[in-house]
Amino acid sequence: MGKILIQKLLDQIRQYKADDTQIMEICGTHTQALAKHAISSLLPKEIKLLSGPGCPVCVTPETYIDNGIKLLFHKDVILTTFGDMVKVKGSNESLGEQQVKGKKAVIVYSPFDVIEIAQSNPDKLVVFLSVGFETTAPIIASMVKFLEENKITNIKFFTSLKLMPPILRKILKRQRNRLSGIICPGHVATVMGEEYFYFIFDEFNIPSVICGFDALDIISGIYLIMKMVNGEQVIEHNNIYKKWVYPQGNLRAKALLKEVFNTKRGLWRGIGYIEDSELTLNEKYQKYDAAVKFELTDIIQNTNSACDCSHILLGDKAPLDCELFGKICNPNNPKGPCMVSSEGTCAIYYKYRRR
Repeated sequence: MGKILIQKLLDQIRQYKADDTQIMEICGTHTQALAKHAISSLLPKEIKLLSGPGCPVCVTPETYIDNGIKLLFHKDVILTTFGDMVKVKGSNESLGEQQVKGKKAVIVYSPFDVIEIAQSNPDKLVVFLSVGFETTAPIIASMVKFLEENKITNIKFFTSLKLMPPILRKILKRQRNRLSGIICPGHVATVMGEEYFYFIFDEFNIPSVICGFDALDIISGIYLIMKMVNGEQVIEHNNIYKKWVYPQGNLRAKALLKEVFNTKRGLWRGIGYIEDSELTLNEKYQKYDAAVKFELTDIIQNTNSACDCSHILLGDKAPLDCELFGKICNPNNPKGPCMVSSEGTCAIYYKYRRR
C-alpha cells in the first residue's frame, strides 16, 4: 500500500510546474531519510532538495571544542560527552586527539549517565558537554532541576544549545527568492509545536510542512509544498506529523525551558554570531554553568579549514560541490564537522552515495 501511495504522489508531483523549485529540510534525520531512500532521484530534475543546519554537532563552534579541551587539563574535572563530539576539531585539535595524548573524555549515552558518574566520584567535578537544539534542551533543564532538588553540587554543564528560528530567519533572508518550501524539523516541532514555525510563511511568504521520517511522509510533505507553490492549496503551513506534533507543542517541556534558560547571542560554526539563538542557564541556575565557573569565552579563533561546511550548513552548496568531499575528507579523516556526525550532511551523503 505504501509503495502504491508513493507512486501516486510522485505521479502527481510530476504534473506540477517545477521550474527551479528548491526545497530545504532542516533536520538531520530528514537528511538521512532523503539519502537512504534516494528520494531526490525519484523527483523531477527541476526539484532540488537542499540541506540546512540540522545537525547540532556541525554548528558547534571551534572555540567550544577548544574550551572543552582546556577542561581536560583540570585535574579535578571529569569531562563527559556524547561520542559524536569526540572527533570534531576545534581550532587545532579534537578531544579524540587529546585522548591519544593521555587526556580522557568520558563518553556517555544518556545525560543521566553523568549523574551516576558524579555520584561515584564525589571528590571530582563532572562537566557535561551539552550540545543540541530544542530537543536536547528540555533534558538538560530537567537534569538541572534534579540536581537542585537533590542538592548535587559536583556537576556543571558546558552548553551549546541552539534555537532554530533565528538561524532559519538568517537562511530565509539570504535565500528569500531562491527557496520554494521548507520541510520543518520534526523533532523540534514535537517539543515546540507547529505554531513555532508559522513565521516561515508569515514573514517570508514561503510554504512549509512538518512531516515524519519515512519515505511516504517525506514525499507527502514535498507533494503538499508543490500544491501550495502551484496555488492549489491556500494553507500556508501543513502539519502531517499530528500524531506527535501539536499546535502548541509539549507544554511541560516548554515550561522547563522557560524556567531554566535565558536566550543570548549564539556563535554558529562557520556562520558567526546570531542574536537570541542560544539558550544559557539563567541567574537562578547559573551555579551549574561551567562557562561561568571556568571563565570560558566564545571568542572566534582563526581557522584554516579548506572545506565548505559553512556554505553547506546554509544551503548554498551541496556536499558534492566541496572539492574535499570523498577525497581527503571522509568519515575516517573528517576535515569539517559535516563529515563527523552521523547527522552531518556530508557524512550522510558519503554513506549513501550511489557508486
